Amino acid sequence: MILFVVGLVLLVLPAFVVGSVFAYFHYIVLVKYLPIVDRIFQETPPFGAPRGTPDEGGQPIDFPACDGRTLRGVYFPTPGPRRGVILFGLEFGSDRWSARHYVQHLIEAGYDVFSFAPRGHSESDPLPGYQPLHWVTQYEVDDTRAAIAYLRSRPDADPLGIGFFGISKGAGAGLIAAADEPYVRCFVTDGLFGAETTTLPYMRKFFRVYNTTFPLEMIPDVYLRYIFRLAMRGIERKRLCRFASVEEALPRLAPRAVLMIHGENDSYIRPEMARALYARLSGPRELWVVPAARHNQALQIAEDEYRRRVLEFFDRYLADLPVGAIGSEQTATVSSARRSAPDAAHAQAVPTGASV
Repeated sequence: MILFVVGLVLLVLPAFVVGSVFAYFHYIVLVKYLPIVDRIFQETPPFGAPRGTPDEGGQPIDFPACDGRTLRGVYFPTPGPRRGVILFGLEFGSDRWSARHYVQHLIEAGYDVFSFAPRGHSESDPLPGYQPLHWVTQYEVDDTRAAIAYLRSRPDADPLGIGFFGISKGAGAGLIAAADEPYVRCFVTDGLFGAETTTLPYMRKFFRVYNTTFPLEMIPDVYLRYIFRLAMRGIERKRLCRFASVEEALPRLAPRAVLMIHGENDSYIRPEMARALYARLSGPRELWVVPAARHNQALQIAEDEYRRRVLEFFDRYLADLPVGAIGSEQTATVSSARRSAPDAAHAQAVPTGASV
């Protein structure tokens, strides 16, 4: 009997010790570390977003969000025959007019561009109790869906669908909104980031700084991911929002094409984070990491190549009809309609006054 009891103790004791150590570790994480994740996640980096100036070439547009709030955008019609329509997703802190800095060459090349500000950004209606951060929430996703719906409802709507060009936060919101929306045919992003792929490496970094008890190597990714999501739920309750996942949306973009642009010297959204997102894509894809460029600075560092790559991408995947998509007669009819649409329908807008 004594030997049985001793054997049982020897069998149970290791499991009890391991369980006790993990319970203590989890307590330390919840009490000391979780508030740090909470605070850091809500700090806004100094991205330095550009602002634009209203001009006569753009038509100010008011359109409704899904809950009836007024969103404000601007429609830039091409001066010549139209080859396609592009929805532009703004970076955090910029306004609807700042899009022209990125898209003027596309407008001149035959593309209409529609830029808009989601709720709580720039001139669009705010949502009481909600203060936007640089992370994508369901509100920005819903407002991007409203912008897509607006473009489909215009008298000059392109029957073949639209392209998407987004910067930073606007890029993430656009990809999530269009993941299950085939009307959006292709995507260009600059400075794209996801909450999980960005935050987990920083969680390891700061755990090393604030922890003096446990070795970092003992923390598996699955546990860090659990703590991250636990922190997100708490922040959502405080900020009255729900964060949206870029990581979950990316696999659903296939078979549509994606061009990802990222700065090699981006010290916040590091290139390895962009590569982790790129690896989730399965359709036609290209990642261009721009030497010497910081976050959202690729256009300033490599302007000529930047504009060339973006234009060539849309010329290939948006202006040209996909082979076998529609019959030859219908192809000719749609192409003719697409080219003549600007002459009659632009006036019917609703103006309101290195590769790897």
